[in-house]
Amino acid sequence: MDLFSRSWTALRAAVAELSDEDFARPSGCTGWLVRDLVCHLVIDAQDVLITLVTPAEGEPTRDAVTYWDIAETPPTGDDPLDALTVRLAAAYGEPWLLMFHLDDVGSAAGRAAELADPGLRVGTRDQVLTTGDYLSAYVLEWTLHHLDLGAHLQDAAEPPAEGLARSREMLEKIAGSAFPASFSDKDALLVGTGRRAPTDAGNTALGELGVKLPLILG
Repeated sequence: MDLFSRSWTALRAAVAELSDEDFARPSGCTGWLVRDLVCHLVIDAQDVLITLVTPAEGEPTRDAVTYWDIAETPPTGDDPLDALTVRLAAAYGEPWLLMFHLDDVGSAAGRAAELADPGLRVGTRDQVLTTGDYLSAYVLEWTLHHLDLGAHLQDAAEPPAEGLARSREMLEKIAGSAFPASFSDKDALLVGTGRRAPTDAGNTALGELGVKLPLILG
């Protein structure tokens, strides 16, 4: 849960450092500008708040790794929910309004996570998880989107090293195989999720794992 807080705080701090011009640049998410990604983070923060106050009964059906579903095709940006995010982001008009909303809702989500009982069972997406597993799953979400935020920005802050390492570990469990030792944690995440194509040498190093890639998380 501490890693959730560090990853989320670092991501929100990176957003706070953006210039107005940065909001109009492409992000690492297909079809989304940086402003669209920031709007998505607002929605993510709302989801965290909703889930943390949605207790569930029964045994957990998912954990931090199995929380993620794997899609068969990469996103195109044409999905109705993706398109809605773009329209919502445009409706803010000024970047400072979007930053203000993320700071407001994002801070609340961060405080709620710090106060949550990690053993409490919560319900989301018709599944039951412990709060600890749910928040651990979001370390991967925050880390990937932190990389997306700076994909086309110069001097963008990197995600926390421990968040990168933990996210790589989770992605390897999802893949059922470890990435080559020659891959940095960042490279493993970018290549593993299809955000970057492997080099020829990287493709050779991946071996049989390369057949499973990319892992489109949803």
